[in-house]
Amino acid sequence: MDANKRQRYEKISIELTKLVGGKENIQGVAHCATRLRIVLKDNDKADLKAIEDVDLAKGVFVAGDQVQIIFGAGLVNDVYEVFADQNNMKNMSLSDLKTVANKKMNPLQRIIKALSDVFVDIMPGILAAALLTGLSGVLGNLEVVQANDTLFGINRLINISSSAIFDFLPLAVAYSACKRFGGRPILGIVIGCIMLSGSLANAYSAAQGTVDVTTLHIFGLGVELVGFQGGIIVALLMGFVTAKLDIFFEKKVPEVIRLLVSPLLTTLVGALLLFTVIGPVGRGLSSGITNALVWMTQNLGAVGYAAFSGLQQLVVITGLHHIFGAIEAQLLADTGRNFLNPLMSVAIIAQGGAVLGYLIRHKKSVKTRELCIPSFISVLFGITEPALFGINLRYRFPIIGGCIGGALGGLVVYFTDLAAVGFGTTVLPGIALADPAGNGYVNYVIAHAVAICGGFLMTLILGRFMDQIPDEADAPKAEAVSAEQNDGQAEAEEAPVPEIPEKEEFFGYAKGQAIAMEEVNDETFANKVLGDGIAVIPEEGRVYAPADGTIMSIFDTKHAVCFASTYGTEILIHIGVDTVNLQGKYFTAHVKDGDHVKKGQLLIEFDQEQIKKAGYDTVIPMIFTDLPDDRKLEVSGPGAMDRNVTAAVVRKR
Repeated sequence: MDANKRQRYEKISIELTKLVGGKENIQGVAHCATRLRIVLKDNDKADLKAIEDVDLAKGVFVAGDQVQIIFGAGLVNDVYEVFADQNNMKNMSLSDLKTVANKKMNPLQRIIKALSDVFVDIMPGILAAALLTGLSGVLGNLEVVQANDTLFGINRLINISSSAIFDFLPLAVAYSACKRFGGRPILGIVIGCIMLSGSLANAYSAAQGTVDVTTLHIFGLGVELVGFQGGIIVALLMGFVTAKLDIFFEKKVPEVIRLLVSPLLTTLVGALLLFTVIGPVGRGLSSGITNALVWMTQNLGAVGYAAFSGLQQLVVITGLHHIFGAIEAQLLADTGRNFLNPLMSVAIIAQGGAVLGYLIRHKKSVKTRELCIPSFISVLFGITEPALFGINLRYRFPIIGGCIGGALGGLVVYFTDLAAVGFGTTVLPGIALADPAGNGYVNYVIAHAVAICGGFLMTLILGRFMDQIPDEADAPKAEAVSAEQNDGQAEAEEAPVPEIPEKEEFFGYAKGQAIAMEEVNDETFANKVLGDGIAVIPEEGRVYAPADGTIMSIFDTKHAVCFASTYGTEILIHIGVDTVNLQGKYFTAHVKDGDHVKKGQLLIEFDQEQIKKAGYDTVIPMIFTDLPDDRKLEVSGPGAMDRNVTAAVVRKR
């Protein structure tokens, strides 16, 4: 990682650690494609409002008992690396984090979350199949493809590839479910193969009455030898059952015969349950879900469509929207058409319209532009989390405007009988999945145009009555001042910080030669990316407190300390350049997080010679990371540093 970026991420990590209640409140941390996920002992200790204003953060919310901070694809990986390093949780996986979070969920939440996880794991394959299906549909309607043998052959192969993935989707679901619930994934694959065995009558052919179905009699039960093509619900249930059987037999079978007997029993018992219990029950559930959805379209009509598309994005807030994948897959398997996909797609683009509406109202705000533009781009590819949590939910009225826009788009979906031939992708790439029947592609565009315009206009209208945030409020400080003026109530739960005097002095924190920040051999420090300050080339391996105050955070690598003076002035003392790579070697901390210290108290010792031998610069910058707007920093000129005043924070005149 680039040194400049790492220094910036270190500052973000320090601030996040403080805002989530400190290291002692963190139980686990991991990340997904766009979010830093943190499990806390007590969520009430996290200052979600302040976290929203952390550098590079696009939004924050609590879902599945995790505090989830949106940074965006790619960026979240780097932020996680530094944050996890600082909090000594680098080796925690997303699965480990879910285990910690699940302990705090009720049983229903655990079940729904687990089902969502199953589809998250196989989503890349589903996306590939969905896009290939759409591409095949588009190419198949072109005369040039029909007339050219090569193009026709390529399109035929594309069609085979896409349909094959969906044909074997129950196998993938059984595999993913078995893995998710703690079983050996290969046994999930075995059960999936049994479900789709060529020795069984094809489920679709059996439903049409075009094949003879053999019936066996086991324990007095009639067992029909019919395959489970399209049996997504059955595959979910069997993945769970297989995992639990595997765990059970692994514990109960003696070790000397376990390797042979345990998988044998898991497969045998699993197959018996598949045909006698799980299969019939799963088929009944599948039929019930499909019939309910079809009933909704036939009996609720436009109202049902509008309600679904208007409220669908509220489900995304819970993080449980991936469960729709199972419903869509079952709907496709049973009816061949998926009307939920375009409904979800218009719901998504409507939230993008709400983002644009908010952007227009706050077009002068730099921070608003930084949030809205990337968020809208994500929406175009079906990812709404940055828009939802960074803007729409945060300011409330845009989410309402977006929901209304989604409902309007749902009406167009209903009246044009729009549906999809696949699932897994929406908005721009989702057009490839639109059923071309009845001008499907044109109707897809119209529905999305109505949704985005509806979300945009409704947000502008609602904003005139509900938007209380001034355009100039780029900084959280402005919001705090506004709140103070409105109600005059103190928000802080802790004792108030004493008012900073006209001049607050900071003394020598290391013995050596003081230099200007611009002379530090590191662009981040020299360019004052983290803030202004002073640096010292040390003569000895000791760092002292420059004033009375409190230790906010000591890095686990002990190469840096965050300190707040009695008057609340925040300082970062960083020992060396890139010394985080030493992972704490050659450093000894004499204080811990939360300690109150006196001026001149020893904070950290380090072996200066060994660090130099390892190839690292030992310069020690002291950075003032968050000076109030009415304060400025005055530093003493280059020279010897010992116990004399080296810097002062003074009031601007």
